[in-house]
Amino acid sequence: MSNIHILWVDDEIDLLKPHIVFLEKKNYKVSTCNNGADAIDMVQQENYDIVLLDENMPGISGLETLTEIKSKNANLPVIMITKSEEEYIMEDAIGNKIADYLIKPVNPNQILLSLKKNLDHSRLISEKTTSNYQQEFRKIAMDLSMVNSYEEWAELYEKLVYWEIELENINDQGMIEILESQKQEANTQFFKFVKKNYTDWLHEDDKPILSHTLFKDFIVPNLSPTNGTLLVVIDNLRYDQWRTIEPLISDYYKKTKETSYYSILPTATQYARNAIFSGLMPSEMEKVHPEYWKNDTDEGGKNLYEKEFLAAQIKRLGMDLKHEYYKITNLKAGKQLADSYKGTKENDLTVVVYNFVDMLSHSKTEMEVIKELADDDKAYRSLTVSWFKNSPLLSIIQKAQEMGQKLIITTDHGTINSKVPSKVIGDKNISSNLRYKTGKSLSFNDKEVFYVQNPKDIFLPTIHMNSSFIFAKEDLFFAYPNNYNHFVKYYKNTYQHGGISLEEMVIPCAVLEPK
Repeated sequence: MSNIHILWVDDEIDLLKPHIVFLEKKNYKVSTCNNGADAIDMVQQENYDIVLLDENMPGISGLETLTEIKSKNANLPVIMITKSEEEYIMEDAIGNKIADYLIKPVNPNQILLSLKKNLDHSRLISEKTTSNYQQEFRKIAMDLSMVNSYEEWAELYEKLVYWEIELENINDQGMIEILESQKQEANTQFFKFVKKNYTDWLHEDDKPILSHTLFKDFIVPNLSPTNGTLLVVIDNLRYDQWRTIEPLISDYYKKTKETSYYSILPTATQYARNAIFSGLMPSEMEKVHPEYWKNDTDEGGKNLYEKEFLAAQIKRLGMDLKHEYYKITNLKAGKQLADSYKGTKENDLTVVVYNFVDMLSHSKTEMEVIKELADDDKAYRSLTVSWFKNSPLLSIIQKAQEMGQKLIITTDHGTINSKVPSKVIGDKNISSNLRYKTGKSLSFNDKEVFYVQNPKDIFLPTIHMNSSFIFAKEDLFFAYPNNYNHFVKYYKNTYQHGGISLEEMVIPCAVLEPK
């Protein structure tokens, strides 16, 4: 006998005996009653797994019974069965969080399907997901051995993220470990690909959309010609995080276009985000706008002039755009913008830079509570969703939708959970970032880095005459020999950016139309 216990409530329960026999032959245990009052009492006295509830009964109606049952046991699934197809009854039932809604006459297989959908849902999805990934595993492995273009790498990474999110909802640690192994292998091969091709991208026409070309090549062609556009740049948002917050936006917007573009190196805010707004590579920013650009070793904030960079780029492109720029770094500023957002209705372009996710990744390094809450990528995604669902940013997006504005969402770079230390030595002026270093007299393991002896080759500033850059591969982070063990313990399993990985470099930009 199955452990599944069903309560079936119907004033004509005697006529349903063939259905009950059918379910019992399928090893379900079925208890019955013919009125709502008895059903409410029985639910309090017995632990049922699910209730089949007739909507049209004398005395206490099905909807009234449903409300009482939910007040006693909110998590008990209830399948409503009714002769009526009136919309208000369906809406009331759905509003009371029914598990399913069936129209009489129902046949036994309909009942069985609804039971399986609600009681065996997790198991069936888990088995099917595992089976599908096992089939896909070989294809991904084959793709990994053959992928050789930036388009193919973006497609492969999107596929890995898809399966990562699918597998996180099933209890199969073995499959998750296999996927993690594939991601690790993918990052190993991706590092070699970037090391071989990155410099050429910056000097040839055959290249992906990069940070400094994103605005001109993708954002500008997709601006709304009528109601204005809201451009949201969420700092440090990975592709997998975008996938998990996207459903929250779908209530208000419909996605019409999406691309995965590539962050420039270093995959760090002062380089990548300044490049987005200026439309220039870092060495070009230093040359054209010396009053705005700051190098790693300079004092002061490195992203203080994005507004000015953006205005200069719009002017250089010969565009007449009424635009405003907002940077949100705390809850108060977010709420203020949400409250006043309708004042942007005359803008052709409203730009909002939101810094929360970047702060979250840095907090994981510094705060024990965040280390607990974002211990791995799954938890990191979950924390991002929780923030976004309750953030002023979602309110801003809702108001933009009400105003008929187009929405473009993107980021400046991603981040990776850094797990493996790599020793590096340099002079006292070496930069502090854990995924890239610039300075004089750098000493490092050549197999673990992309070494750029002449920064001008990849359009990076030369801080000193003999300065060079190194970028960490995969999930490595740089550590100094001095106080090495303490340093490694402190930074291991923290989210860092600046180096070369799929998570840091392959990032989303989506265009959405208001519903």
